[in-house]
Amino acid sequence: MANGIERELLFSDEELREMSGVKRGGDYIEVTCGCTSHRYGDAVGRLRVFVNGDLEITCECTPGCNEDKLTPAAFEKHSGRETARKWKNNVWVIVNGEKVPLSKTVLLKYYSQASKNANGSHRSHNGRVCHRDEFVRCSKCAKERRFRLRTKEECRIHHDALADANWKCADLPFDKITCEDDEERASRRVYRGCTRSPTCKGCTSCVCFGCEICRFSDCSCQTCIDFTRNSKA
Repeated sequence: MANGIERELLFSDEELREMSGVKRGGDYIEVTCGCTSHRYGDAVGRLRVFVNGDLEITCECTPGCNEDKLTPAAFEKHSGRETARKWKNNVWVIVNGEKVPLSKTVLLKYYSQASKNANGSHRSHNGRVCHRDEFVRCSKCAKERRFRLRTKEECRIHHDALADANWKCADLPFDKITCEDDEERASRRVYRGCTRSPTCKGCTSCVCFGCEICRFSDCSCQTCIDFTRNSKA
């Protein structure tokens, strides 16, 4: 990629001027990043921001660590951060010598744009994202809890919960629910966000069998591996 185009597509020198560890690649920029655990201290890494919106972190928490190509969420978990699943606030870069959350920098610009584009590519006829709400059963109390699947981040949270045999109500990151809370009434659970019919039991407008929003290239489950492989074929 030509130098001028690269600079135009990514970030200006002014935007990156005060950030630590800046390096430019063909279709990405790289900066020093980290995540702080109250118990283990700072885990430092190298964040790559690609023009297509992908974010990759190579961990450098210890000399022997070989974790690379981590998503920010995976890096946050790897660091031992106690309040995980808020990576936009917990993963930081160094600006003017200070730790600044990713959410307060320009570095998520392409990630946000990619999320909007992905949402737009998988919509029903009236423009709404066509992933209906799903439920996961708590391994402790056996109550079913609702998951909204409107964004890629929400889909990933549901995807990981579904794969976790020990998932519990307390693991929900957005809603403060415990096993003591009542389960949704059956009359309420039939409403799952279908754009065609409010009480739909599953149709082509609300059931997705795989797209860029609900499948993940960094996931090792067979469903995601097959989707990634087929999308590249």
